[in-house]
Amino acid sequence: MTVITHTGPPDRRGLWWRAVLEVGPTSAIAGVTALVAAGLTGVTDGNVHVAAPKSARPRHVPGVVVHETRRLRADDIITAGLPRLRPAPAAVLASLWAPSERQAALFLVAAVQQRLTSAADLAVAASRVRRSPRRRLLHGVVADLAGGAESLGELDFATLCRTAGLPEPSRQRVVQRPGGRYYLDVEWEEWSLAAEIDGVVHMSVATWVDDAWRQNDVVIGGHTVLRFPQLAVRLHPDRVIAQTTAALVRRGWRAGLRRAG
Repeated sequence: MTVITHTGPPDRRGLWWRAVLEVGPTSAIAGVTALVAAGLTGVTDGNVHVAAPKSARPRHVPGVVVHETRRLRADDIITAGLPRLRPAPAAVLASLWAPSERQAALFLVAAVQQRLTSAADLAVAASRVRRSPRRRLLHGVVADLAGGAESLGELDFATLCRTAGLPEPSRQRVVQRPGGRYYLDVEWEEWSLAAEIDGVVHMSVATWVDDAWRQNDVVIGGHTVLRFPQLAVRLHPDRVIAQTTAALVRRGWRAGLRRAG
């Protein structure tokens, strides 16, 4: 039993401490809860997740999701203060425990996008997962993140292109133009074609204006630029691929043609 030494309900951190103290001495905050403890914002699933070694015989606590796992390594746990997993292994476990594949991808993307960890560290943590129904998804998303995709829209778009047999684009390539330094979401450099995948943030006035300046500079440099709202990638994938294919063909690509280099 955990005793609270102040009046009123416990705060979120108090609930986390209660969880690890009551589950057992070898347990640690894990999964998305550990990511939130590390600073993740905008993403949660409403539960307190705790990991414990398979051999530890952890106690099950009301309101706490206890995961008995062989994937818990001592050097993955931050022991100063609240015992919690480091962001990279926490994101991998959050992905494996997520209720859907899309949410699994979201946890991985958000951890990198919010700079809690790097794609390289995620790759190390993911390499330890040898058997899991999510293994293919996990390694695919991590590989895409290592290639530069920083939003779910870019990951979805890259998957659509791969499935449709289109050439693999580069992602987040830096372009230096007179108007500034830009990152192209995806690009087929050989065919002078780029595509921008716009999330909700692009709906703000300031971002909208910046996007216009950037697109104009890229077009002046000789590229065709396609723009797809992230919602369109999710809801109208066939139309997105049809337009992308038409643009590539117009630029000289043919099915079966490999990009030089």
